[in-house]
Amino acid sequence: MTGGGARAAYQAGVLRGLARLAPDFRPDILTGVSAGALNGAFLAASAQDPFPVAVDRLVDVWRDLRADHVYRLDRPTVPQALARFVRRPDEVSPPAEGGFLDTTPLKEFVEGHLGAAGEPMEGVDRAVREGHLGAFAITTTSYTSGQSVTWVQGEGIEPWDRPMRRAVRTKLQPEHVLASAALPFFFPAVAIENEALGHGWYGDGGIRLTAPLSPALHLGADKILVVNTRYGPSRAEADAPKVDAYPPPTRVLGILMNAVFLDVLDRDAQTLRRINALVASTPRGEWNGFRPVELLVLRPSVDLATLAVGYEPRLPPSMRLVMGGLSSGDGRSPDWLSMLGFDPAYVEALLQIGEADAERQADEIAAFLEA
Repeated sequence: MTGGGARAAYQAGVLRGLARLAPDFRPDILTGVSAGALNGAFLAASAQDPFPVAVDRLVDVWRDLRADHVYRLDRPTVPQALARFVRRPDEVSPPAEGGFLDTTPLKEFVEGHLGAAGEPMEGVDRAVREGHLGAFAITTTSYTSGQSVTWVQGEGIEPWDRPMRRAVRTKLQPEHVLASAALPFFFPAVAIENEALGHGWYGDGGIRLTAPLSPALHLGADKILVVNTRYGPSRAEADAPKVDAYPPPTRVLGILMNAVFLDVLDRDAQTLRRINALVASTPRGEWNGFRPVELLVLRPSVDLATLAVGYEPRLPPSMRLVMGGLSSGDGRSPDWLSMLGFDPAYVEALLQIGEADAERQADEIAAFLEA
């Protein structure tokens, strides 16, 4: 499951549709990054339950979620928040400091559902120990070393090491979830202690994850179902100008955010399909460790970022001030609004769109699961 902030409610909707189509479905491997790591953690913690029950529990979490469960809205001004970044690091006290937003509520929310900070997530640990789940992986970005670090819990897992990305076996804790979802600049970095890596500060896993399918591949997946939050525009939609005047900073930052956190999945999927084609044309004895891997990517049928603009007036005034009135009317990007706008009506719309998208692709999903 990919990132996307509030857009990740769409993933819960897709999973609800999937649970209705295939109630006996039970994923053996779960991987998540950013907000997708939050969804993955809730599913992993309920892996001992039937899939529809686990998904309904996840949907209820999203329906109960409010902006003040994620961050405090009584923050100082942006200039004051920026001033914090030039202080001595030992003067910053996350999660109340270290980012534009105070994410103390998110820490309390995650701990309330998944367990106390500094301790293994009991539900995840039990699911893996009792064999309900083969492996669960959460990817973070180390601000300390600059590497992409994937934290893996599972039996018989061999960690991997690649240029600027590595895997570490561990018992996953709430800190790993919070770090993976720590949107840069907006959310403060999260401290993680590990015997192999020592002390480090970690942020959003999408920053350096150049191969988002790699954790599932390394964990042995032969079939990968991806739930993406990025809308796939048509050629005409992609070519249509979004800005007439000089692009404002919010527009530039929105494009940068999509390029870093969401677009990389499409490139990785294209690479996997090319490798599949190469493997298919090569005698089995010459595969040299490669294997065909089936891939199905589910994505929104509508642009979730553009959809968020219609819900902006519902946000608290302080939230609209923080977002700087992000909208598409003057060429500014709605992408940040869609990531941070945890409005109940917007979340409900995403849940319904996700479920409808799964039902619309019922035949394709059924063929993928049954093959």
